[in-house]
Amino acid sequence: MGNVAKQSIQTTIFSYLGVVIGYVNVLWLYPYALDASQLGTFRTIQDLGLLFVPFAQLGVGHGITRFFPQLKSNQSAFLSYGLVFSLVGFVLVSLIFLGFKTQIIDLFAVNSPEVIDFFGIVLLITLFALLSSIFDAYSRSFLKVAVPTLVREVFLRLLTGILVASYLLQWISFPQVMQGLVAVYGFALLGVLVYLLWLGVVKFDFRWNTFPKGFRSSFIQFSLITFLATAASTLIMKIDSIMVSSMISLEANAVYTIAFSMALVIELPRRAISQVVMPVIADHFAKGNHEEINILYKQVSNRQLYICLLLFIGIWSNLDSLYYFIPNREIYATGKQVVLLIGMGKLFDVVFSVNSEILVFSKHYRFNLIATIGMSVLIIALNYLLIPIYGIDGAAMASAAVMFLYNFVKYLFLKIKLGFDPFSWETSRIILVGITACMPGYLNLFTESPVANMLFTSIAVVLVYWFFSRLLNVGNEEWEWIKNKVKKSGS
Repeated sequence: MGNVAKQSIQTTIFSYLGVVIGYVNVLWLYPYALDASQLGTFRTIQDLGLLFVPFAQLGVGHGITRFFPQLKSNQSAFLSYGLVFSLVGFVLVSLIFLGFKTQIIDLFAVNSPEVIDFFGIVLLITLFALLSSIFDAYSRSFLKVAVPTLVREVFLRLLTGILVASYLLQWISFPQVMQGLVAVYGFALLGVLVYLLWLGVVKFDFRWNTFPKGFRSSFIQFSLITFLATAASTLIMKIDSIMVSSMISLEANAVYTIAFSMALVIELPRRAISQVVMPVIADHFAKGNHEEINILYKQVSNRQLYICLLLFIGIWSNLDSLYYFIPNREIYATGKQVVLLIGMGKLFDVVFSVNSEILVFSKHYRFNLIATIGMSVLIIALNYLLIPIYGIDGAAMASAAVMFLYNFVKYLFLKIKLGFDPFSWETSRIILVGITACMPGYLNLFTESPVANMLFTSIAVVLVYWFFSRLLNVGNEEWEWIKNKVKKSGS
């Protein structure tokens, strides 16, 4: 785990730099520059474009990560093969989208007709994001995750912020903002490609006959099976936003996506660690090191829970203060319950550790498909049931419930089939630390000064978290790392 943690430090730093930019964008710039209807359109088009990516990818990303350790050479041919395979998927998705365009338009025609004008942008966003994801997976196979994370988390958000700022300064119109999204995703793709060219690992080789016997059929079979699971998983994460737009309004989606973005910060350490852990898990399965995977399963769960729980408490304790700084906060503050519910859902993802990654690279990867398709059907059904009753809170309830059930089903399967278990007594101690650290959030001493209240509450939460961590002997590795960094910065 020490090696994995070391590799993930840069990724985590870039992820949180992206968070800072993202927070400025989502909590101030977007609500200030765009009205709620425009913001809803802006996010809905992006979500539609990104929703189609895993369908077009056809599982190639996971296929590259899984089969890369089996190739001692021919990596360039493997990349070319994966790119061509995913481009075939993009063509199929495009044909389906265009074939059902009338039906898709009907979904938004009543409550969100403004979206219809920008449907032409969706497939271009899908194409550039698709190619970026393939190069990202290829880079990850070389354990080079930091720079692609920089491009994805920082560069992309920075360019998007510049795009919206240009509209605020009246340099461009709103339709040009939407068209500019295509350029933003195009530049992000170019950034990852230039990095891989600089590393010297990208050479477009189409000599596919050099692959080992049976390699292509195994790769295609695995990719096609995992593609359905990955696509359904993305559907679980994106469908609520799209359904809020189609069933309520673009304004409601603007409120929902801002609240969702706040909660999304909670899982960033999980995403950073997962990027590094995936090739390690694939390598352990290739070597038959099941015990090492089980140890990693527990360590990742505890580390993620310890960090992400602190973030969740910090955000929830300061939620009123955070909303104070959002322009038109009287509109967007109605999403507070969404932050709580989605935040809890993200904690379920965190505590159940890397169960999806383990399933994908195990011989039981087909179960991931069954579970994910089942949960994608459930999330759509729950949204249809709960959104008309509870509005955006209903969408958040549906997401939180499905995130728990999705992880619990996979946990039980791994426990029964492989004997893997991410939980230990340390898990209970971390949760107890989190419960005690919630107390400062109820003090609210500086009601007239949100800045002072946020500062006091944040410091109090961290101190209580640290004190009870020491008392219950958890989080020692994390605090030791922080202490060493402080010493180095002061020397």
